Amino acid sequence: MAGKISMADITHLRKMTGAGMMDCKNALAEAEGDFEKAMEVIRKKGQAVAAKRSDRNASEGCVLAKTTGPYAAMIALKCETDFVAKNADFVALATEILDLAIANKCVDVEAVKALPMGKSTVSEAIIDRSGITGEKMELDGYAFVEAPTTSIYIHPGNKLATIVAFNQANVEPQVAHEIAMQIAAMNPISVDAASVPAEVLATEKEIAADKARQEGKPENMIEKIALGRINKFYKEVCLLQQEYVKDTKLTVAQFLDSSSKGLTVTAFKRYTLNAD
Repeated sequence: MAGKISMADITHLRKMTGAGMMDCKNALAEAEGDFEKAMEVIRKKGQAVAAKRSDRNASEGCVLAKTTGPYAAMIALKCETDFVAKNADFVALATEILDLAIANKCVDVEAVKALPMGKSTVSEAIIDRSGITGEKMELDGYAFVEAPTTSIYIHPGNKLATIVAFNQANVEPQVAHEIAMQIAAMNPISVDAASVPAEVLATEKEIAADKARQEGKPENMIEKIALGRINKFYKEVCLLQQEYVKDTKLTVAQFLDSSSKGLTVTAFKRYTLNAD
């Protein structure tokens, strides 16, 4: 199909690849009008950009989450600038990847990257998009939860998202959403005291004990004082023990139980591109 490149040809390639008009025109010219070869030209450009910018910092991006009811997942597709992060095509790519991950119930980010996407894989599609944006792009985060009920929250701007799982079916949507927002706002590290990572707890105990000694507390009181400070720590970082942000007279656990007897959170995930 060598010869003059028409606007219809350029538009068709743009729809196939998402590349810019000039990139499509140049690719078609280089490929002498062959669409398959032109797509390969664009793909190679993406690979070149990805290789050239591999040491760049991709600190911006798009964090999205979605629930199907009993299953929820979220991803973070990262890029270098906020300008690209807000681009409709970039957000659409992140949405498509998330939908694929949920449809296939992927267990980790590597499984998501390996998913087929058109004639390539998710990983290759991201590289292709790098050729279009001229920026480093990477799929940095993926997480999921499964439970009788799940809920999500995406903060405006797509920089922060949460997913949360509940032990009961048919949880009131507003209640579930409130907890997803609580996780976004208060950044807990675990569901309850029992699930605080052992290394985190050991460090906090050591800090609490050292602080008590620096304050000149008697050695025989150190353990008791440290325990009191650890209990305060639990109230700050354990979701169920946190004050419920919309009614600080209640803990999150009490709020959940008041909405449905025995209702609790079984798991949650939070991802942010912002500094907490």
